[in-house]
Amino acid sequence: MPWLDTDRALTRNSYYAATAARGAAHPPLSGSATCDVAVVGGGLAGLSAALDLKARGFDVALLEAREIGFGASGRNGGQAIHGLACDQDVIEAQLGLDEARRVWAMSIEALDLLRARISDHRIACDWRDGYLGLATSARKGRALAGWADRIEAVYGYPLTRITPAEVPDWIASERFHSGVHDPQSGHLHPLKYTYGLAEAAQRAGVRLHEGTPVLGLQTHRDGAVLRTPQGDLQARQVLLAGNVYLQDIAPGLAPELGPRIMPVGTYIACSEPLGEARATALVPSRSAVCDTDFVLDYFRTTADHRVLYGGRVSYSTMTPADLPESMRQRMLTTFPQLAGVKVDYAWGGFVDITMNRAPDFGRLAAAPQVYYLQGFSGHGLALTGLAGRLVSEAMAGDAGRFDLLGRLKHRPFPGGRALRTPALVLGMAWYRLRDLIG
Repeated sequence: MPWLDTDRALTRNSYYAATAARGAAHPPLSGSATCDVAVVGGGLAGLSAALDLKARGFDVALLEAREIGFGASGRNGGQAIHGLACDQDVIEAQLGLDEARRVWAMSIEALDLLRARISDHRIACDWRDGYLGLATSARKGRALAGWADRIEAVYGYPLTRITPAEVPDWIASERFHSGVHDPQSGHLHPLKYTYGLAEAAQRAGVRLHEGTPVLGLQTHRDGAVLRTPQGDLQARQVLLAGNVYLQDIAPGLAPELGPRIMPVGTYIACSEPLGEARATALVPSRSAVCDTDFVLDYFRTTADHRVLYGGRVSYSTMTPADLPESMRQRMLTTFPQLAGVKVDYAWGGFVDITMNRAPDFGRLAAAPQVYYLQGFSGHGLALTGLAGRLVSEAMAGDAGRFDLLGRLKHRPFPGGRALRTPALVLGMAWYRLRDLIG
């Protein structure tokens, strides 16, 4: 399990793990058990689905191979942003404008749902409103302004334009040309939020089992049987929400899903505490920030006044050398005034991406009682919550919204298992070159 091994090593120095209080562990599944719905994966998608399914009256058991929040759910950049990882024109090309508007509206609903869950379950996860999208050149600034104009005109979503003269009011960096601000998006501590969802699900009566990888899935007319190291679970319906790790732990579980996603390594650093005044001076609105490069940088200040900075990716699955210093240097490209600041934490792990960066939701062709959610492509903090709700709707008999997203078509990555990673590395090198050209 090479990706899992790499993740375990990388997350040992995670700011999130160091600052989130984990509750009691959940015992592995032992012996034979039954349920209405078996959820595979203890991240945000699986937990959100389990919580909604339980609210609808289903008996739910959740199986997590490692521990709750192990994957991307517990170590991402913490940014919850409008839209999907792909541009809306990808959705328009496949579904048409009217359905693309529905998809956009669902992405905004996902933000509302995130806030509601934080409030309803009293999850202390450092939520803060606000997102800044910043362009690194005049050409990219014109493209960003054009995109914002169209999103406002076609999708009815207002965004504040930031002119070059106004940029210093929003960020203490000379790297950026112009931008947009969205007050409805925002950021949080993702591991605290994930733990909060798990506690809410357990209080509601969901059975949570950690240390329980699913080694086999046998479907039959009335449901499925999931085989684990110490027992088995019979369910009428199944949700596979393991994302990239599903193929790493049990590649034979749903082999048809693997070719449509690729693992991409993402990396984050967190500075030492700066103090409130200095942190606020960097980003006065304390919003989450992303640039508009294809291989983007993303960063924000934390509740304890650090800078949390992400920006390295690895399409080869190889971890960058000297990760803390590498990430510190990247942070200095945006904030050179932090030259004397230490990096206290540096970590990373894998996310799953699709070819077109659109999410990949559906049912297994040979077993429609088995649903899957994957391909959030680094944009899943809010969308995973909505995805769980759509699955619960579908399992309860109203599949309209789930099937809308399920209509998005996904191609396998070219090159097969042997060549698709080198092909992706070469392709991303071209996009990096374009970013450098400006």
